[in-house]
Amino acid sequence: MNDGNEPSDELDIRFSHVHLYVDRVCDLSAYKEFEDSLNLFQENYDEMTAGERIDEDEQRGIFLDVDVGRQIWQSITEHNMDDNKSVAEEFASHGRDIVKQLIAGFGFRVTGCHVTSHTSTVVVTSKDANGIQIVASAMKSDDENSDVEEANAAVEDNDYHHFAPSNITRFYHAHSNRQGIAVLAFEVGHQCLEGIFLRYSEHHPELVPKEFKNGPVEYGDEARVFEVFAYYSGERGTSLADEGTMLRFIEPITGAANTCKLPGIAPVDASFSRCHPAFFDHWVSNVISRTGFLDTLKDTLYFTPKVDFNAGVVAAGEAQIESTVTGNTASLNAEDGSSALSDQSQIYLPINNALTEVGHVHGFLEEIGQGVQHIASRVDNIISFVQEANDRRKIFGEGFTFLNIPRSYYGVLTKEMLRKGIDNIKDPSGNKSDDVLSLECAHAILNICTAEGVLLDDSSVDLDISGSTIQTILDSKISLEHKEEYLQNQEEIVVIILHSRYVNMYNLLKNHLSEQSYVAIVRNQILVDVQTDDLLFQIFTSNILQRKPQDESPFFEFIQRVCSQCVGPDGCPKKVKPGCGGFGIRNFLTLFLSIEVTKAMLAASNAKRDGKMKEYEFAKRKVQLFIDQLNESNPLLTEISEAMTKEGAARDNITLSYKEGRIEDAKVWEEVTEKEASAKSLANDLLMECNMKYQRLMRELRESQEDIQ
Repeated sequence: MNDGNEPSDELDIRFSHVHLYVDRVCDLSAYKEFEDSLNLFQENYDEMTAGERIDEDEQRGIFLDVDVGRQIWQSITEHNMDDNKSVAEEFASHGRDIVKQLIAGFGFRVTGCHVTSHTSTVVVTSKDANGIQIVASAMKSDDENSDVEEANAAVEDNDYHHFAPSNITRFYHAHSNRQGIAVLAFEVGHQCLEGIFLRYSEHHPELVPKEFKNGPVEYGDEARVFEVFAYYSGERGTSLADEGTMLRFIEPITGAANTCKLPGIAPVDASFSRCHPAFFDHWVSNVISRTGFLDTLKDTLYFTPKVDFNAGVVAAGEAQIESTVTGNTASLNAEDGSSALSDQSQIYLPINNALTEVGHVHGFLEEIGQGVQHIASRVDNIISFVQEANDRRKIFGEGFTFLNIPRSYYGVLTKEMLRKGIDNIKDPSGNKSDDVLSLECAHAILNICTAEGVLLDDSSVDLDISGSTIQTILDSKISLEHKEEYLQNQEEIVVIILHSRYVNMYNLLKNHLSEQSYVAIVRNQILVDVQTDDLLFQIFTSNILQRKPQDESPFFEFIQRVCSQCVGPDGCPKKVKPGCGGFGIRNFLTLFLSIEVTKAMLAASNAKRDGKMKEYEFAKRKVQLFIDQLNESNPLLTEISEAMTKEGAARDNITLSYKEGRIEDAKVWEEVTEKEASAKSLANDLLMECNMKYQRLMRELRESQEDIQ
């Protein structure tokens, strides 16, 4: 073990937990009763369905029968009218108990708790002992305080500083009286904590709270704990600490048995029914000074930047941000995908700052201040994970919704597609090949699909329509003028129409996934990106910890990193590198745009409800501009992703060629690297031009609205 003063690849550090400060934490017995009902549901469901589920291929995973599930759940909870009512009503993400959401939505369970005179805390985890750990604390109500005083059962508030009510009060005061993700906690190795304390004391003493000025606090044989404020309130040197979000470092005492290393947490028995393995991947902050936080982490933890999304690249209309992913350099390279999934030693901390006075990041900072934007976690099968989460929400009336991704991200049907076919728009040489249909016939088929409801309003194909239904419609509606041409290409036309539902994904992944998996990705609004031979699947929940629908607040992200199965020159599998799949420029921009689309759609819905038709039309036009920007950006993002993939592969081949003494081969691969780097740079420039175009269009739209008002 090192003394904590070594560079980042020597520092023994890993993800531990995130600590939420919330409005209310229920009594432990209430959560356990809820868990028991869910476990009983699973037993009854398995018995009634005899284990049968819609399971068409391995990649799609296991789906629940929602209608059967609702019947079973209603029979279990018929004594509880609130549960039955919530299933029947339209689901609203705000005003919910985050602990119940995690239990119902993802199958997590309460596995630890701590009660003081004035606060209640529970620990919610996934099934794996080293998986996600989410700590939630709340102030008790006056009634709860009275009950505890009478029972004389609570631990004193000052026994453990991290459970003191003053922490919640301080965070709420700094965080515009909002719930939030208050603490990012890391576990560090033996004798590492002292070095972290010394570096903070030397380089950033303003960030060290008075309770820790003399060093880490030791809690008997449990652990030593050191906490600091995460951010400065402005630029370093001209501002004090932001007293909201904190970083917590825990050094367990040798032999500490608890899964949750936070001192004072009492283990709680938990019975898991269905729960996917889930592990922390990265934690994202919205800050005023991105460089300030980067410098702090470099000075104290030796973290270094890994990925930069520069000014002008990440934009949605007038909104622009910069983002840098920083972190350590973990020494562990996993033996296989399973080890890579569960490894918690590679820390990634993306950091965002706003460049404009519009957009989500700016709104977050203005409304609630600096803080954690979202928590990202890895799962083993994201299609199954998300499908089950959606099914659970529909059955239980509790859980999570996910961010709305425009269907155009996945693919729409066009005349050009009908004319050329999916794979035949260009042949391998880049020249246009023979047409499948004439322009007139393609136009006629597109019009039929629109008129008969095969196409939705955004020109995407209905996910629930079958090929036989499409063929029946076209057979009956095609005109005599185009019938012969249609019949000659009937089968291919139907394939093209169905394929258009996910054509953008197919262009990235080709035959890596089945048609059923592609459709499941679109249906569940999962984002996809490629880096070298690695795949990255991502999805984002709607906002959590909201009191009202319009509130800025954090959210969760879930990802699946599919690491390439590469072998070395000796024929043995290569080690799986941490963070395979990267962070996805394609998905990063799509997330940014989708957040703005969702906000504009909510504004349109509210304006229509209130009869404010001018505001409604304005919001609708904003939505369309954001979607247009996404559509125009998509091919450029694909070019960037493909160039990055080829560039990465070429760099690997350069290294291998030099290692094996193949100098001429290495020079050839160097030329490929330069070519792909140039292609990436050109596509980046075009993307920035696209972003500037929509920045201008959105500004003109806003100014025209201001003139009307």
